Amino acid sequence: MVLITVDCLRADHVGFLGYARPTTPFLDSLAADSVIFSNAIVAGTPTYYSFPAIMASRYPLALGRDVVGLAPDEPTIASVLNESGYATGAFLAGNPYLSPRFGYHAGFDSFHDFLSAERSSPANGFDGVVNLSRRARWNRALAAACHKFDSAGSLYDELYFQYRQRLASPPAQSLDTLRRFPAADVIVDQAGEWLSSLAGRPFFLWLHFMDPHWPYYPPGKALAWLGDGQLSAWQARYLNSYWNREDLATNRLRCRCDDVVALYDAGVRWVDSQLSRLVHKLRELCRWDNSVFALTADHGEEFLDHGGRYHSPSKVTEELVRVPLLLRMPGVESQLACAPYSLLDLAPTLLDALNSPVPGSFRGHSRCAQLRDRKSWDGQVVVECITGCANPFRPEDRLGARILAVREARYKLVFDFSASTERLFDLEGDPQELRPLVPGTEPSVRRRLLDQARQHLADSLRSRDANRRLAARLHDLRLEWANSASEVPV
Repeated sequence: MVLITVDCLRADHVGFLGYARPTTPFLDSLAADSVIFSNAIVAGTPTYYSFPAIMASRYPLALGRDVVGLAPDEPTIASVLNESGYATGAFLAGNPYLSPRFGYHAGFDSFHDFLSAERSSPANGFDGVVNLSRRARWNRALAAACHKFDSAGSLYDELYFQYRQRLASPPAQSLDTLRRFPAADVIVDQAGEWLSSLAGRPFFLWLHFMDPHWPYYPPGKALAWLGDGQLSAWQARYLNSYWNREDLATNRLRCRCDDVVALYDAGVRWVDSQLSRLVHKLRELCRWDNSVFALTADHGEEFLDHGGRYHSPSKVTEELVRVPLLLRMPGVESQLACAPYSLLDLAPTLLDALNSPVPGSFRGHSRCAQLRDRKSWDGQVVVECITGCANPFRPEDRLGARILAVREARYKLVFDFSASTERLFDLEGDPQELRPLVPGTEPSVRRRLLDQARQHLADSLRSRDANRRLAARLHDLRLEWANSASEVPV
C-alpha cells in the first residue's frame, strides 16, 4: 500500500477536481481507475492538527489541547501493518511536525524525515532573502524616525525592501539552491531504492511532499511545463519575499497573487511528475496491480481568499480544510464520491481494503463497503484546531481557545471560542464563505449542527485515554528537561 500526502495541496488546484491548469496530468490519468472524493475534509489544520487523524484516526484535540502529535505506543496505520508482517517505510520531505519529536516514526522499519539537527524546528522570520547583514545603527534610527509618520514609514519600508532584494542579497544562482525542502524527485529516488530491497514482502509506504509549501521554489522544468519558464531564480525569490511582507495591504499583495500561484502550481506539477516515476517503479517491480494507492493532503493553502496567506492555524475555511483525495483500491470501481468524507475515516478504510484489523482506538469508520457497493453515506464532519498555535514546539502556544467547524454537504457552522462567535455558511449559495447567514436564519440547520458540535465535545471528553495522555505529557516533559539541560552553561 502507498499513502501519499502533499503539504498545502488545495482541492481546487488538481485537475481531477476541475482545475483548469494542467497541474496533475498523471493523477488525472489514475482517476479513471480510482475513487475521487470531491468533499474530503481534514480533521484539523495545519499539519500538526491534521495528521493524528490521517495516521491514527483520532481527532487532534482528543488527548487534550496540550498534546500535539501522536502519543507513545498509540496505534497507527503503520504500527498495525508492521505487526501484521508488512515492511513499513516513510520518506518525509523535511516537515519538522512529522518527526520523531511528535511520534511519527512509530511503526516504521525505515523512517527518513530529511531533517538535520539544525533544522529540527522551524525557522523563525524567514523571508526568502539569504545572508542579509544587520541594519546599521543609522538605518535603524532612520526607520524609527520614518515610522513616526504613516506616509514616510510606508515609503521607507518600500525602499528598504527594494534595497534588500536588488542590492543587499547575493545573486540567486538557481531555484534549486533557494529551495528549503527536498524536492519530490529526491523523495521518490529513495523510496524506489527501498521498494527494490523488499524482495516481494507486503509493504506500507508513506511519502510526504513539501513542493507546494512556501517558500515556493519549484524546479524550472515544472515552471516550463505550465508555461511559466520565463520566471528566473531572482524573480522567484523576489516574489516569495514580496508575498511574505507584513507591511502591505491586501490590494498590494493581490497584484502579485497570480505570479505566486504560478510558483505554487509548478510545485504541484513537479509532485505529479514524480508520482508518475513512482508508479512506473511499482509496475517495474510487478507490485502496482495489487497495490492500494491513496493521495491526499494535510491541508490546503490560502491565496488571499479571506485576506490571508499560507495556512493560518486560526482558520477552518474551505481553501484550508477541503483537500483532494484519490483512492485506488483493487476490486473497487472508479466513481465520484460527493458526500463529505472526513480524513478520520481514511486509515480504517485503508486497513479494511487490506483485510487488516482496525484498532478499537480508531474513531473513524471504514467506507469500503459503501464504495464497493457504490452507495453514498450521510452525516457531518468535524474540524478542530487551536487559535493562534503558530509554533507547537512552544507548549504555551497550544493552550489557546478552540475553533470548531461542523460541515455537511451544504451547510457549515463555525464556532470560534476565543471570540465567542458562531457563523453559519450556505456552501451551495456561497462556496467561497464570504457571506455568513444572518443570525437566526435556518434555525433547524443551526440546531442540527450545534447538536453535532456538542456531541463531538462530549465524546472527546468521555473517550479521552488518560494513559495515553499521560504518556504524551511525560514525553513532552522529558524533551523539555533535556533541552533545558543542554542550555545550562558548564
